[in-house]
Amino acid sequence: MGTAVSISVVCYRYKRLANGESPLMLRVSKDGKRSMRSLGVSVDAKQWDFRKNEPKLRCPNREYILDIILKAKLEYEGRAMKKQAENEEFTADSFLSEKSKQARPMQTVETFYQNLISELRAAGKIGNSYAYLNSYNSLKAFNEGKRLSYMFSAVNAEFLQEYEAWLRQRGCRETTLSYLFRTLRSAYNKAVAQKVAKAGHSPFDEFKVGKFNTNTVKRALRKEDVLRILSVDTRQGTALCRLAQDVFAFSYLCAGMSFVDIANLTQANIQDGALVYERQKTHRLVHIPLSDEAKAIIVRYDEHCQRAGYLFPILDKYRHVSPMQKNNRVRKVCHQVNQELRRIASKAGIHSEVTTYVARHSFATVLKRSGVNISLISEALGHADLATTQIYLARFEDSQVADAMKHLL
Repeated sequence: MGTAVSISVVCYRYKRLANGESPLMLRVSKDGKRSMRSLGVSVDAKQWDFRKNEPKLRCPNREYILDIILKAKLEYEGRAMKKQAENEEFTADSFLSEKSKQARPMQTVETFYQNLISELRAAGKIGNSYAYLNSYNSLKAFNEGKRLSYMFSAVNAEFLQEYEAWLRQRGCRETTLSYLFRTLRSAYNKAVAQKVAKAGHSPFDEFKVGKFNTNTVKRALRKEDVLRILSVDTRQGTALCRLAQDVFAFSYLCAGMSFVDIANLTQANIQDGALVYERQKTHRLVHIPLSDEAKAIIVRYDEHCQRAGYLFPILDKYRHVSPMQKNNRVRKVCHQVNQELRRIASKAGIHSEVTTYVARHSFATVLKRSGVNISLISEALGHADLATTQIYLARFEDSQVADAMKHLL
């Protein structure tokens, strides 16, 4: 029989995670050499007894952590004994490497969410990362501010029902409930795909997220109301006020272009008198003819474009470089623009909600009421699946789109 193998779990205090805690590491010692791997669980180093090598008596979730340690040690000790009984040669590194190929480290709901959010941000998918961050924060509040130190097996139908009841007590509407539960379901499915949660019966088979679906009120203005907003004199207002009006007008005139797509436009997106760009949300290629009015708006910001690289004074290629910087800037300016739009709408005598997104709905509604072919301007602009609209628009010649857009003003 080969050299004895020592297996233990230690708190690696020399590494500090984003949550301020230190990871618990499985440590394997053999032939005078050591190798370690994370168990996917962390603990505050102040709550760890380094002499006894276990969580202190007052450590939060002590029993849960002890259970994970016990299961990990039993599993690895059993594997080591089997190898030694069969006189199989191995090192500490090969032992842990072999195991890592067969199973992922155990993860709590807490660590899974943290890893998922980090991976999305590293991939530049900032918008998606915020969706899971909102879901995580909501679940943490539901857990009375404590860490989500439980496995996905605890997320059963009863858990979901209690979570729903808690959200309703806090006054959450159906749209918010739908958003949070769809995100949680997505996280659960990703956990199953990564073998962090067990495959098979899902709690969402019993707990139907579709029950939260409601027909949202379409936020669209009449053509005459749009023209009233565009006619408000903002020349004496702030630069932000003028930008808000221009962004609303540009979105309306350019097929309801979203704020994030407007923010990311550069001179390269203007080709042969048209806008050609890839939507940030669906990544579909869009080709929109530019009207004279839309061109005039672009010209007003030519100085910024020459200096900062973007058509509109929202992003700056020298200041907003990383995906996170760009996302944060777009979110901030969008909020500011929407505040200005509410003031402009008030001056125009319009009391309904007016935001950049209203321009998107108004574009479709005005064309529909003008008798434009329904297959060209799809009802999907007022539905959940906006990508369907892009599919419809892509099937028509530019001349047809240009002719239809003559009805906007």
